[in-house]
Amino acid sequence: MEQRTTLKFLGAAQNVTGSACHVRHNGLNLLIDCGLYQERGLRKRNWDPFPLAPETIDAVLLTHAHVDHCGLLPRLVRDGFSGPIYCTEATAEIARIVLMDAAKLQEEDARFKKMRHEQEGRKGKYPEVPLYNVADAEACCRLLKPVAFDTVTPLADDVTATFIGAGHILGAAAIRLQLGGANAKRIVFSGDVGRSNNPLLPPPAPVGEADVVVVESTYGNRTHQPESTVLQNIESVVDRTWKAGGNLVIPAFAIERSQELMYYLNELLRADRIPHLMVFLDSPMAVAVTDVFTKYVDLLREKPAADLRSGHSPFEFLGLKLVRTVDESKAINHIRGTIAVMAGAGMCTGGRIKHHLAANIWRPESTIMFVGYQAVGTLGRLIADGADEVRILGSNHAVQASVVQIHGFSAHADSDELLAWLDTVDGGPKRILVTHGEPEASAAMVDKARARFGVDVDAPGFQDEILL
Repeated sequence: MEQRTTLKFLGAAQNVTGSACHVRHNGLNLLIDCGLYQERGLRKRNWDPFPLAPETIDAVLLTHAHVDHCGLLPRLVRDGFSGPIYCTEATAEIARIVLMDAAKLQEEDARFKKMRHEQEGRKGKYPEVPLYNVADAEACCRLLKPVAFDTVTPLADDVTATFIGAGHILGAAAIRLQLGGANAKRIVFSGDVGRSNNPLLPPPAPVGEADVVVVESTYGNRTHQPESTVLQNIESVVDRTWKAGGNLVIPAFAIERSQELMYYLNELLRADRIPHLMVFLDSPMAVAVTDVFTKYVDLLREKPAADLRSGHSPFEFLGLKLVRTVDESKAINHIRGTIAVMAGAGMCTGGRIKHHLAANIWRPESTIMFVGYQAVGTLGRLIADGADEVRILGSNHAVQASVVQIHGFSAHADSDELLAWLDTVDGGPKRILVTHGEPEASAAMVDKARARFGVDVDAPGFQDEILL
């Protein structure tokens, strides 16, 4: 019988969030990732009926625990999916933290919006109910099935999956699917590819065997600043804000970015290169994820691993305050003098960062420092792109604080690093499909990959289906 394999791109196609790809091989249905849409113009898709019946999906394979890759899983489970969710062990631990936090935020946001809309006498654009709740997230977490890196995991009689280190965040993996017997197709899904010089994690592992590679392109049209420049930029921003007497507000993703920030601030403080100011990590999720980092020491680079084993944690320094409760968070904005606040969400789409922005964005002496990708349509992107006024928590605020964006901080590979990662395919890829990038970034990566490898390279659109 002729084998038929199709890929259908259900998210992160000509955009950056909502990662999901339906793999159909003969009668088997697999889903690679199931992420939440965060771009303002695309959030309606989170509420739309899922493009295929959840109960017909045999398994989900999760590349990593960022919300744009895993954040729609609880809804998938609530709507009928009951199969295994394969991922690495560290990803399973972080995903539990992320999904429970996301569910609580969904419930809190729904209550807050309903109350605000009732006061204003209007209805919102989206339903005033949570997309999913804590019970849905708990049911989802029970389906997580941890697997080891570089171990062949059977999914069906002629289908296996292997998780390969991707270096993006702790536990992140590219996934190789082998479909069929003697003439097997080997498809590698990059997930998000990490940096070669990440201070905490080893570089991405070689891809190895692959016929078709589905590769991200978040920075497909950009190269990053070197690490030394990143440290200099942080030093300059902290010093300038300190002298101005304002606060430094840093929207930071709870996973990886917050830990990298603590690492860099620790390095600068040890070298006495920045003022010894109070630094607040205002994110219970980031605090919990940091505990996971200290547990999986063997997944870290040699230096931070050695520091942890010797009792000198790179995630601890004098002046760092870990904030857990809402009351502690509210109290931060009553402190006099310069402080630094790291809080989520990293794209300012929700969470405690909105309250810190509202308290500081109108102050010319304060600084908003972005250290991660800001998707189109998010509050973070509006601020980073120079908006004069933004709406935060239902009120308009003039943007008078200094706004700085440090691109070299990204946990995503840049265009040169993505091409270098593709170079590690044994014998070179035979076909490349570019995803997870804004149109300009994806188009740039298509051109560069086509020129480099001389094979078919395409950037599928939303719900495009490709026969392999």
